[in-house]
Amino acid sequence: MATQVEVFETTIQKTNSLLKDIDAEMGWGDRRKQAYAGLRAVLHALRDRLPVTEAANFAAQLPMLVRGFYFEGWKPESVPKKMHREEFLEAISQQFPFAVKGGIKALVNGMMRALAKHIDPRALDDIREELPNDIADLF
Repeated sequence: MATQVEVFETTIQKTNSLLKDIDAEMGWGDRRKQAYAGLRAVLHALRDRLPVTEAANFAAQLPMLVRGFYFEGWKPESVPKKMHREEFLEAISQQFPFAVKGGIKALVNGMMRALAKHIDPRALDDIREELPNDIADLF
């Protein structure tokens, strides 16, 4: 489906490339719906744990389409939510309805490895600095 709007075509291509990299990192083959669900769950938990400014700065690194679902349902007045590692992983598992070999921790690792191929590494360093060590260690 061609949109004939270059910026939309570009964000669709970038998003598909990211989802393909997630499939590869997770060893899923071609499970785009699962890759999308995993990315969305991890990004929402991350977004909710970060301070507003850092969440927005991180979003600026994402493809436009991904940025849209990253911000979906966000309540900036309610963040950062104080979560420890287990609470962070539980927030992800509540949004991700699939079983993952290695569990939710493996899902987070795979998502972040795939994202690292698509965004400025300094952005990942910045978010690690904002997170408590027990969550930052997941990345």
